[in-house]
Amino acid sequence: MTTAGYGPTGAGQGPDDGSGGGWSDPARTAEAWDGPARPGPLPPRIVPPRGTAAPYPPPAIPGQAPVPGQAPVPGQAPVPGQAPVPGQAAWAPPPNAGQWGGPAPVPGQYPPVHGQQPAPPAGPVAPPSVPGPAYPPQGASAPGWPAPTPPARPARGRALTLVTLGLAVVLALVAGVQAYQIHRLSDRLSGTDQRQAAAQQGDGTRLDDLDQRTQTLERQAGAQFNPEAVASAVLPSVFRVRAGQFTGTAFAVGKPASGGGTNLFTNFHVVESVWESGGREVFLERTDQRYPATIVKVDEANDVAHLRTTSKFTGLVTASAAVKSGQQIVVVGAPLGLQDSVTTGVVSAFREAKQGSGPVIQFDAPINPGNSGGPVINGQKQVVGIATAKARDAEGIGLAVPIKVACDGFRIC
Repeated sequence: MTTAGYGPTGAGQGPDDGSGGGWSDPARTAEAWDGPARPGPLPPRIVPPRGTAAPYPPPAIPGQAPVPGQAPVPGQAPVPGQAPVPGQAAWAPPPNAGQWGGPAPVPGQYPPVHGQQPAPPAGPVAPPSVPGPAYPPQGASAPGWPAPTPPARPARGRALTLVTLGLAVVLALVAGVQAYQIHRLSDRLSGTDQRQAAAQQGDGTRLDDLDQRTQTLERQAGAQFNPEAVASAVLPSVFRVRAGQFTGTAFAVGKPASGGGTNLFTNFHVVESVWESGGREVFLERTDQRYPATIVKVDEANDVAHLRTTSKFTGLVTASAAVKSGQQIVVVGAPLGLQDSVTTGVVSAFREAKQGSGPVIQFDAPINPGNSGGPVINGQKQVVGIATAKARDAEGIGLAVPIKVACDGFRIC
């Protein structure tokens, strides 16, 4: 059963702590009431409006100095020299205290039931053991007690997050720039390698061309006529020969003789007097030295004689190709007994054999008596003929036996 304005009815129901006491049911009859007659209807319950009542801070412990933010015990003087907590209202009894005709209720307890005297407290009431300032009831707010606000996100964490993101972006940009630069450097290095390879190939081609040109120039230089070089190579193998009362020239040719020594060529008319007299010994002279030699064989028709000496000398090389007109030559001999004489000229013509005489080489190098038997040398330092005679009453007409004729007749070249 419910009654408007009084809340639930029945034993144990009402504003107490569930211990069995509470508000009496006003609908009960006077016969059911054990105590004195009901004085009248209960006044309405006064509840402070939400958001206007001052909060109830937890009471302080009796005999202990009040904690900042904590209400003092009723009837206890504040500690001298201690200021009240700023922004906190002083504790006051609830507005309906003493309305029931009795003493003010003890903080923390409900008002007594009608017709029941409150029991005096046996001792001081222990305050709640919750330290710190008191909080207003849930859903109520009062001046001096701001409503709790949700905790804000720490600004430091947000700043660190932003810094981290910024660093990540910067690192990404740096990595991208470096990758682009590395790509460009790779392209440039590749291009440089290609250019270097092309340059090396071009250098190799130029070097090959230079080598070919050098070889060509060397061949041309070798083919170029150099009388000094020819004379220097030939003179050690050329001698002045004395055969009785006659003087001429002889030169070493070919390989060394089979029994040792050196083979030489000269003209038959140089040693003719010794050969006709039955003698065979002649002498070779060079730089104040004299070497004996022997007449081995003679060819009267071609005016050639074969000599041999036991001394060793370097034989000259004979030319295998026939001479041509205009070819430059060097003639070495001892004209009028003057050894190591050198003259130069060109081949004027190659004359074939006529009227019983053999072929001859005509040249314009000056020769004189004593040059007979001397070698005629081309620009390659090869013997092309044996100087034999000169035309009388004429200048620049010399004659020589082709070296091939002498080599074919004596087989010593």
